[in-house]
Amino acid sequence: MEGAGVDQDTNRPMRAAPAQAPASSTWASLRETIKVGIQALLIALVVRTLLFQPFNIPSGSLVPTLLIGDYLFVSKYSYGYSKYSLPLSEYIPGKLEGRVWAAEPKRGDIAVFKLPKDNATDYIKRVIGLPGDRIQMIDGVLNINGKAVKRERIADYETFDPYGQATKVPQYLETLPNGIAHRIIERDGDNGFWDRTELYTVPAGHFFMMGDNRDNSTDSRDLANVGYVPFDNFVGRAEMIFFSIDEGTPAWQIWNWPAKVRWGRLFSTIH
Repeated sequence: MEGAGVDQDTNRPMRAAPAQAPASSTWASLRETIKVGIQALLIALVVRTLLFQPFNIPSGSLVPTLLIGDYLFVSKYSYGYSKYSLPLSEYIPGKLEGRVWAAEPKRGDIAVFKLPKDNATDYIKRVIGLPGDRIQMIDGVLNINGKAVKRERIADYETFDPYGQATKVPQYLETLPNGIAHRIIERDGDNGFWDRTELYTVPAGHFFMMGDNRDNSTDSRDLANVGYVPFDNFVGRAEMIFFSIDEGTPAWQIWNWPAKVRWGRLFSTIH
């Protein structure tokens, strides 16, 4: 007589087939995963649109403060919002003019702005001149409203010349009228092309922007290519370097990180 529930070949009890998860439970789990993913994307979109936007530095105009290969966060809320600081808003005519919750940049801020020449290209420079200021370079010395800005010679900056050879260039600690001190370099000494300029008078609602690498920066001194920057063109203020890698090394080559990442620059604030 056949024994109920017994495998006649092995004389062992037969195991019940594993229970299948109800279809409704699987669908609920999938819905929850999708919901979490959508929420994460919405949070990321809000953060990037209204709070912080990442940028990377492709040129040396702000050396020694910012280096090629630095990746940084720019606060979008620092100066309020305009059609140039909100994604795609410039393509919606009449939707947003001027700035909302505006707060003017301070002298010494490092800020990202849209190049006035095309209102599209992102530039990053230091705020030097405020509306109404008179700005002039005289023998390499920055003058604001008729007074020479204090600068103190410090240790030379080690860099590379246009041919890739190691070299040292004069470096100074420059102190702006509001007490903000920052380093600048003069690659060509005090005889560079932009070390002797005309007198600029910053128009109302505009700002005068300069790079810290004074002889290698296309900035407001070049009226034909940059000139005075309208307040509306500001995107945000540079706040923190979150990643930095040697010039010429793509950030995605993670196998090069141990040797190429500038570990000491990570999570440093920007002044």
